[in-house]
Amino acid sequence: MRVGRRSGDSRSGDSGRAATATRAEVIYTGPELAREQFPVVTYPTVPAVPVEPGEPVATTVPLLPGEQTAARRLRFAIVNGCTLASLSLGLLAIFLAMEGGIRPAAACLVACVAFDGLDGALARKLGVASPFGAQMDSLADMCSFGLAAPVVVYASLAHTVPTPAAAVACVLVAGCAAIRLARFNVSPKDGKFFCGVPTTMAAAVLAVAVLIDLPLPGPVLLGGVAVLAFAMVSSFPYAKLARLVKLPPWIWLLPAVGALVDPRLTFAAVVLAYLLSGPVMWARAKRA
Repeated sequence: MRVGRRSGDSRSGDSGRAATATRAEVIYTGPELAREQFPVVTYPTVPAVPVEPGEPVATTVPLLPGEQTAARRLRFAIVNGCTLASLSLGLLAIFLAMEGGIRPAAACLVACVAFDGLDGALARKLGVASPFGAQMDSLADMCSFGLAAPVVVYASLAHTVPTPAAAVACVLVAGCAAIRLARFNVSPKDGKFFCGVPTTMAAAVLAVAVLIDLPLPGPVLLGGVAVLAFAMVSSFPYAKLARLVKLPPWIWLLPAVGALVDPRLTFAAVVLAYLLSGPVMWARAKRA
């Protein structure tokens, strides 16, 4: 093998001497049949993108805003651990429902609701609330309440209503939950009322209904699931828990006595009253 100037270059005269670079080639000097020049492969260069002075450049944004101390990072990890616990319990609920464990799956959903409330409260209490945590909480809610809850409800309705009807109702819950969560993320927050039934509350109602085995016919339960789905994406105002606990004591006395008589029917009555409160407040606001 030899490297050198090509013979054609020496006969090129002045044009060859005027060249600014010397061409080189590698020649294989083995047997005649194997003599072959290997092609030279060139790759295009990617031009650099000019950046104007003052133009923003993409940088890595810290997940936890503010002071980056070990204590704050630990608190941040604990809060997001609660969110991941809610997500994991939602997946566990799906696995249990697929294996026929409907009530344990519903209990997992109730635990999801508890962890979902805990992570937000801890984030505010520990001073580690962040946009990352809000987005992560929303994604976990979609998995636990927008997917796991419909799967558990579908498993509970499988033998009481036609399968296609149960599937449509559960798909409706999942779609409305996604719309409700997306709308919540981009809407201004109201400290007194929800705009539509929160996804967490809807999932809690579905989970408790499955857990206590409401003594209602299958078609009635199916209709209730559909109504709850539409209530999530409605524009009706629904009171937050902080306002509900401030209601007069005699109002709470009624469900307390009813729970002693028939807790399952009392639960259904309380849910129905809450769902009807939204349209009633909306109508009163329109007349005012």
